[in-house]
Amino acid sequence: MNTDFLKEIVQQNRADGSRGIYSVCSAHRLVIEASMQQAKSDGSPLLVEATCNQVNHEGGYTGMTPSDFCKYVLDIAKEVGFSQEQLILGGDHLGPNPWTDLPAAQAMEAAKKMVADYVSAGFSKIHLDASMACADDVEPLADEVIAQRATILCAAGEAAVSDNNAAPMYIIGTEVPVPGGAQEDLHELATTNIDDLKQTIQTHKAKFSENGLQDAWDRVIGVVVQPGVEFDHAMVIGYQSEKAQTLSKTILDFDNLVYEAHSTDYQTETALTNLVNDHFAILKVGPGLTYAAREALFALSYIEQEWITNKPLSNLRQVLEERMLENPKNWAKYYAGTEQEQAFARKYSFSDRSRYYWADPIVDQSVQTLINNLTEQPAPMTLLSQFMPLQYAAFRAGQLNNDPLSLIRHWIQEVVSTYARASGLAVK
Repeated sequence: MNTDFLKEIVQQNRADGSRGIYSVCSAHRLVIEASMQQAKSDGSPLLVEATCNQVNHEGGYTGMTPSDFCKYVLDIAKEVGFSQEQLILGGDHLGPNPWTDLPAAQAMEAAKKMVADYVSAGFSKIHLDASMACADDVEPLADEVIAQRATILCAAGEAAVSDNNAAPMYIIGTEVPVPGGAQEDLHELATTNIDDLKQTIQTHKAKFSENGLQDAWDRVIGVVVQPGVEFDHAMVIGYQSEKAQTLSKTILDFDNLVYEAHSTDYQTETALTNLVNDHFAILKVGPGLTYAAREALFALSYIEQEWITNKPLSNLRQVLEERMLENPKNWAKYYAGTEQEQAFARKYSFSDRSRYYWADPIVDQSVQTLINNLTEQPAPMTLLSQFMPLQYAAFRAGQLNNDPLSLIRHWIQEVVSTYARASGLAVK
């Protein structure tokens, strides 16, 4: 898991905007499998990232530490036949965010430990995000405070580099969208202010230098900014290249830097291509991929309902709804409205809060029942045509097996492939 490809992408993107890389921000096994299949077919590296809430030294909501996540992804790569040398692991939003209910000093101690664990586990791309206010902070945080905290986190990461670990690449940036999509109504978003961008870069560079981290600064490859893209529960704001041209050109004033674009989920392939061309070289996608996995699983559940008559059904959609109602903490504060509107959002919201429930043992058992049923009694072509038309076409063309896992991965890969083509990593 070396960083050479990231360096090449940065330099090539700065030169002509022709190439970038997409970042798969998910711990969902089927999403990772499908993404590895896409990268394997393209002969390209694959960047997989974990977030601070998802994976940290205390376990995160997945129950995995950084070393656990690393092993988890490497095990999947071995099963898929994807080369470890082609895999890049990243840590996203690494900072005090999981501990903002604590005083800043305590939250930062936890964040330092987390960053050190990510680096020692072999993660080679680290997003330093100290933009979240802690319990005793005065809001909004000053640029100096954010940059100083990012520097402290960077120092913790550097201290964890061993002889056997390649020194990581870093991402900075304080204009960070909310993980998982916006919670407010969306209209039109302004792109990052140029003066704010310059202030972020200059302040971070100065703090790194003051703290003896010049070597680490030379490995800062990207800045998180707002290119004017976002999504919420039911709406997507598409990228408008013409409105981001000043921002696009400004990054070339700073050596060896590109932009990292968050919340690119649900953008069209044309929009993604334009983002890469405009030096938003790193495209982050997460909920858009688990949403695709949910779509595929729901489609299979409809097929099962129509087709399986001689054994118990998975009742997947009902089981998922029941578990979300029994454990509402991952969606209740995000989905407003009437009971009917909340029920609709639990199934179909673009923010895809259902992604937190696939690891639930009861939901997982339901998924296994669905897969077993349709493995033992494969779906007829008529129902594939009805509920999974793209997969039906691929099956008829001899490109896809009619088994549930292949069908799910293909559905997800249809989304991943748009990112691969937009990034110049696959044939268009």
